[in-house]
Amino acid sequence: MCGIVGVISKGAVNQLIYDALLLLQHRGQDAAGIVTMQGTKCFMHKARGMVRDVFRTRNMRGLLGTVGLGQVRYPTAGNAYSEEEAQPFYVNAPFGIVLVHNGNLTNALVLKKELVDIDRRHINTTSDTEVLINVVAHELALATRDKPLTPELVFDAVRAVHKRIKGSYAVVALIAGHGLLAFRDPFGIRPLCIGEGVGAAGREVMVASESVAIEGTGHKVIRDVAPGEAIFIDLDGVVHARQCADKPSLNPCMFEFVYLARPDSIMDGISVYQARLNMGETLAQRLISTVPPNEIDVVIPIPESSRPSAMQLAQRIGKPYREGFVKNRYVGRTFIMPGQGERKKSVRQKLNAIGVEFRGRNVLLVDDSIVRGNTSKEIVQMARDAGARKVYMASAAPPVRYPNVYGIDMPTSEELIAHKRSIEEIREFIGADALIYQDVNAMKRVVGALNPALNGFEASCFDGVYITGDVTAADFTAMAEQRKAQGEEEEGDDRSRLALQSATETLT
Repeated sequence: MCGIVGVISKGAVNQLIYDALLLLQHRGQDAAGIVTMQGTKCFMHKARGMVRDVFRTRNMRGLLGTVGLGQVRYPTAGNAYSEEEAQPFYVNAPFGIVLVHNGNLTNALVLKKELVDIDRRHINTTSDTEVLINVVAHELALATRDKPLTPELVFDAVRAVHKRIKGSYAVVALIAGHGLLAFRDPFGIRPLCIGEGVGAAGREVMVASESVAIEGTGHKVIRDVAPGEAIFIDLDGVVHARQCADKPSLNPCMFEFVYLARPDSIMDGISVYQARLNMGETLAQRLISTVPPNEIDVVIPIPESSRPSAMQLAQRIGKPYREGFVKNRYVGRTFIMPGQGERKKSVRQKLNAIGVEFRGRNVLLVDDSIVRGNTSKEIVQMARDAGARKVYMASAAPPVRYPNVYGIDMPTSEELIAHKRSIEEIREFIGADALIYQDVNAMKRVVGALNPALNGFEASCFDGVYITGDVTAADFTAMAEQRKAQGEEEEGDDRSRLALQSATETLT
């Protein structure tokens, strides 16, 4: 999961891209990058960290031009600690291409071998985005050989890219001196939309991962980019669009609606907020068959994505909705902490219980999903420590039983609490008095009802169905080995940083 944006304007775009990335910050907090283009010259700044920390005044002054793109990174492939793997990526031929990507290529290792052995291109990192930009560059070079670049030749290149790469991808690329290219995978797994507006210098065209980045910067959303579609915006702001996939099918990622996207976004014609309300409605129906509502005193969400579902559930069962936890927004995500002890400590730093809402009550806690179960276990104990008489737990999402290979950092199967465990075994692990999960078919039905034009959903982490049809057991083995190797590499990096810090402290 990452957030991407691209803009063509008549005036400077650096501030506009910065503002859009702030609106997409929830999609990635590990690194950020912006590239702008003036004439045919590109200017880039990228680094690890949040948008507000990566871009200072001196950096912004150096980002000149009326065309640009940006990304906030949440790493799912490659080394999370490597600054060189922050996006955008750049290749100088043909034309000069800069690219940002949201998603995950499931055949990245095969493509890397093809690029090196057959296409004679060099890959310098472990990032699948570098693989992707080199595939795009190679196919664009073939399409435009001895010919001037035209939108149709760009679309020919994208058609060839679709045939080579597998997995999920929403892409924005700059072609130096020509314009902005955006395209989406044939299944529409990762989101991408286009909008326009009028800036101080004239008309502006923008593409972004979520509608909130377009609307929040004063622009109007035109539509979503269709699955398999490519859009080329020339330097005059003229938009060219073509379907470049043979059999496109709209199957957006269900986890976007469960957790990833902002509630004020509209994705593929579906209000994320309304989707979460609908999930709360069906969750209430599941709850009533498990725990009689008269045994519940109060419904409390676990901030923040679960709030709409918790509110709807509370209304449905006729019980009060209360905020029982205060969230510290300045503590990082617990699943990237280096050990269970650190994760447990971080949960306590991230959430603090409001005792008056728990003391002497039977509380129903509602979370958006349960992945490892460690955080849920700690939160249940926090509720008990705050004085709750009984603690029930409800998940607005079904059990997460399978890894995700399409751009969400889901752990390997062995790390998932629901993998090969019954609901009762999960309940015992987290220490709740009762555990209620969403039903996967009900979830698909009530979210899908918001846009009948959808062909379905990519919901592999819940149902084990991998929509692209090319994921094998060998892929999961390779993923597990890569994750283990990456973890060992990052632990080594941690030790090196601690050693350096210790040596510095000794010297000073």
